[in-house]
Amino acid sequence: MKLSTRSRAVVLSTALTSTLALAACGAANETNSSSGGGGGSGSSAAELSGDLVGAGASSQQAAMEAWQAGFEGEYPEVSFSYDPVGSGGGREQFISGATDFAGSDAPLDEEELTAAQERCGGGEVFELPNYISPIAVIFNLEGVDELNLSPDTIARIFTGQITTWNDPAIAEANPDAQLPDTAITPVHRGDDSGTTDNFTDYLFQTAGDVWTAEPDGVWPLPGGEAANGTSGVVGVVESTAGAVTYADASRAGELGVVNVGVGSEFVAPTPESAAAVVENSPALEGRGEYDFAIEVNRQTEGSGEYPVVLVSYHVGCVEYDDQATADNVKAFMSYVISEDGQQAAGENAGNAPISDTLREQAQTAVDAITAAG
Repeated sequence: MKLSTRSRAVVLSTALTSTLALAACGAANETNSSSGGGGGSGSSAAELSGDLVGAGASSQQAAMEAWQAGFEGEYPEVSFSYDPVGSGGGREQFISGATDFAGSDAPLDEEELTAAQERCGGGEVFELPNYISPIAVIFNLEGVDELNLSPDTIARIFTGQITTWNDPAIAEANPDAQLPDTAITPVHRGDDSGTTDNFTDYLFQTAGDVWTAEPDGVWPLPGGEAANGTSGVVGVVESTAGAVTYADASRAGELGVVNVGVGSEFVAPTPESAAAVVENSPALEGRGEYDFAIEVNRQTEGSGEYPVVLVSYHVGCVEYDDQATADNVKAFMSYVISEDGQQAAGENAGNAPISDTLREQAQTAVDAITAAG
């Protein structure tokens, strides 16, 4: 195996204040056209007011900060809030009617989809893949910045079968690394998490002989350490020598990062490699007209494609009970999918911008958002 020519991207981070200022300026320069940004419903900024409430995936938190700044810069009379409670909690709150939209690192399952349709008055639900980012396997090992690991080795680490960092399976793939005999401490999410759902799906599909547990948003195995939210697991790894976890790549910071085995390569978790695998992944079958959930191609052997990818969705109703909510959701989603909105998120969170194809697809759903009656 060889190291992919795609080098690991440095996490795109700037001072938060400058990034949010850019987001606000970008939004203020947008029009209400279908090509990006604005209300998209013909409502002017002065006509939009009231509340816009979302909750869900903590992976989106940095991107959401940029989206919020841009949106509020254009619509200052709208009171926006987003609670990064986790994907499972976000879906629950949306289905219960407590929020206007959810952020979710996994598509709605069949039961949730039925419940969401009922919450939307029996109408359609939109699921827009607005945030694309690699899930990085990150670790705290002094003197080691990156490692090449096969899917089987990653699975054996998180099942507890590999217990020290100088294990032969790790050493064989990293002959130039100075690997200590430090004990491995696997860290997983303690909450219901779309990141966990994506990560366990990857292990189940690519290392099925080792990882036999079905994909799930709740960590399915005993052992290891647990922490809630992306910040929780990253914090444990930062403070624990030898610890390893899985988290949105934008949150890796100074921790070591794994390049995963794909075909004959080891591929780094970059926005570009994440976007590449999404472009070659099929849509989920049996979904509504404005539901664009996909089935990520975890078993890809394509050069430069990184399969441990998180596709995070915004979930909402195509038809809301009142006009103000419909207009606010429509305006926000229009900004999020715009080039300016995706650029602002990328500079603050390091995620991959959605493609023109995904933007055009999402715009059909945004244009359809309306109010009952």
